[in-house]
Amino acid sequence: MMKDSMIQVICGPGKGKTASALGRGVSALIRGKNVIMVQFLKGSMDSDNMEVLKRLEPEFKLFRFEKSPMVFDRLSDEEKEEARINIRNGLNFSKKFLVTGECDILILDEILGILDEGIITLEELCALITQARQSEAELIMTGTVYPAALDEWVDEVTKLQTRFE
Repeated sequence: MMKDSMIQVICGPGKGKTASALGRGVSALIRGKNVIMVQFLKGSMDSDNMEVLKRLEPEFKLFRFEKSPMVFDRLSDEEKEEARINIRNGLNFSKKFLVTGECDILILDEILGILDEGIITLEELCALITQARQSEAELIMTGTVYPAALDEWVDEVTKLQTRFE
């Protein structure tokens, strides 16, 4: 019997999407779950800032695949092309977790951003959601722009908006 897997989205123009996803991941740790977070469009990891999250390993693992320390929007066209390749590698790496069942919860931070940037297609994202459902993993996705076409694919959408910005 297949259990229901929850597909969640945290989106909107506001701040706090990544923090909210992290919070949900830490809550899952308390329930004895294994969590993997893959971040996109945020540049390479600053080891000083990631040290706190490293303490949560091996139950909570964080990955980034981009080489440049700058966020995607600030890259040159040539650097963006290299980042696209690294992002696609990161996405393929993420899919591996769904196949192997290595995690209970997979957080794909800014996956909606790579959809918005045209790095992946809506069809590819929907196939990944289907894969998450089949693997029984919970999937948490974040990003600024939420396409209404995902409504039939996801179970919960949390929209964040920051006032006075």
